[in-house]
Amino acid sequence: MTSESTRPLRPRRSCLAVPGSSQKFIDKARTLDSDQVFLDLEDACAPLAKPGARKTIVAALNEGGWGEKARVVRVNDWTTEWTYRDVTEVVEGAGANLDAIMLPKVQTPQQVVALDLLLTQIEKTMGYEVGKIGIEAQIENALGLTNVNEIATASRRVETIIFGPADFMASINMKSLVVGEQPPGYDVGDAYHHILMSILMAARAHDKQAIDGPYLQIKDVDGFKRVAGRSAALGFDGKWVLHPGQIDAANEVFSPSQEDYDHAENILDAYEWFTSEAGGKRGAAMLGDEMIDEASRKMALVISGKGRAAGMQRTDKWTPPEA
Repeated sequence: MTSESTRPLRPRRSCLAVPGSSQKFIDKARTLDSDQVFLDLEDACAPLAKPGARKTIVAALNEGGWGEKARVVRVNDWTTEWTYRDVTEVVEGAGANLDAIMLPKVQTPQQVVALDLLLTQIEKTMGYEVGKIGIEAQIENALGLTNVNEIATASRRVETIIFGPADFMASINMKSLVVGEQPPGYDVGDAYHHILMSILMAARAHDKQAIDGPYLQIKDVDGFKRVAGRSAALGFDGKWVLHPGQIDAANEVFSPSQEDYDHAENILDAYEWFTSEAGGKRGAAMLGDEMIDEASRKMALVISGKGRAAGMQRTDKWTPPEA
């Protein structure tokens, strides 16, 4: 049984949305360099197309060819008539080749518990490893945000907390039709800051990943980078992408620069040496003109972890001073 402490930490800089009803888009998604792909049974699927899309998704997952991508399926939310069939058909048919289920419009922790229980029943019935399939919880309205801490801890399966901006904007009557951009008339700071920080705090408090939602102006790559940079600066792990042209931008924005990555690795190496017997067992030391200590090590671990997950290689390596 997969426990919370053994859940894999998957890179999710770029999370590609793919309509589950489109074989053409599914085939294209296999060739793209996104960290994650989620095959969508919710908004990207018309109601009459959902039954056929489930079968298309099962076949696509079982056919493979996804490389190192995290394989996720977004089902419909629990207030609809489709959720049960989405989960049972997809997981029974392709659970061995599925990493996580994304649950949209999560409002209460009980909705996560319900999905957990259903997944457990299917895993036991089908002979899958119990607990292997993760849950991604999407926050899309005010009630979900007020319950985000409880949602993050509702199941050991929860891997990510996702901001769903379009539905959230509608749920609070925000005066904007451009998803992710500041509403007209709001000229003091960032209208999304509280939402993003609430999701980020819940994620970090409980060792989950925080994922930003989509930017709908798919041809405006500069706009995508600007909005993605906002959540990346706070500490988010990645962002949805709706178009192949957004993937490279997301991978770049949510990866450290080469300079920062090298510096972080050097801090870790230097701190390990300075705190050792050979380095004088010092709790604080100088790395060039910079003082480093335990707090420096913790910050460096974050940057180095993101760089390693992105497959970055060092171009500079610190060496201990000669005796």
